[in-house]
Amino acid sequence: MLGEKHDLVHELPEYKDCIHNLKMNDKHFSKLFDKYHNLDHEIKRIEEGIETPSDEYTEELKKDRLFLKDELLLIIKSKSN
Repeated sequence: MLGEKHDLVHELPEYKDCIHNLKMNDKHFSKLFDKYHNLDHEIKRIEEGIETPSDEYTEELKKDRLFLKDELLLIIKSKSN
């Protein structure tokens, strides 16, 4: 939805410290995090009307963002115990 924040810290505020630690110390997590952030930024630009790609392209981006979020959450949960 337009205006919703989907950055990882807003999506998972209870893991804020763990996310920060993983970004600093885990190269794989950091790479996935950057991909997630870039996708989220691109989707936000589309929702704000700055970019106007096809609906199919936008939906693919959203699916990719969700897949990355799930993957990042698995890593976060495995490291936060």
